[in-house]
Amino acid sequence: MIVDIGLSNIGSVRQALSRVGAESMTARSAGDLAGADAVILPGVGAFGDGMAALRDQGLVEPLRAHAAAGRPLLGICLGMQLLASSSEEHGDHEGLGIVPGRVVRLSPSDPALPVPNIGWCDVADVSDVGVASPEGDEAYYFAHGYHLIPDDPADVAGVFDYGGPVTAIVRRGSVTGVQFHPEKSQDAGLEMLERFTASAVPA
Repeated sequence: MIVDIGLSNIGSVRQALSRVGAESMTARSAGDLAGADAVILPGVGAFGDGMAALRDQGLVEPLRAHAAAGRPLLGICLGMQLLASSSEEHGDHEGLGIVPGRVVRLSPSDPALPVPNIGWCDVADVSDVGVASPEGDEAYYFAHGYHLIPDDPADVAGVFDYGGPVTAIVRRGSVTGVQFHPEKSQDAGLEMLERFTASAVPA
């Protein structure tokens, strides 16, 4: 189930899922999420707008309940950031609180690195569950000016270097968040989505 909050082109996500043999439906309300085996929360834009859309569509508590029930949830780009407890983007905003942590502006130590970061970055998998690539580092496509710093370092599953280490992937129980766009990351992104959908198949 792909959550549509009107802040991303979910068509590209659905197309990518189709390419890896996964069927998908669109959720715009709490009723749509009821009974979903797995949920993908994509998004682009500002954190406050994303949370406002989730509240307006009555999706905040259903998403929290889905994660609390141990069902797979994948946040993409803004969707990953919305998993956090809070964000400093354009003020102070409360997030879903599924992955405790705070979203802050990118602040690379190298002043030559632009913010936002737009382009390809190599991601190192630092987890023991292979959420990035079982073969090692892979390049993924990013477009973001903020990033999530989890409260618990154990929730960090992948990082990339952007004038210092930046969280690229979080993993907490059945919940995964990726700062990059797997649907725009060619073969590496498709492989990542394939691994997620495989893990989402009910036992």
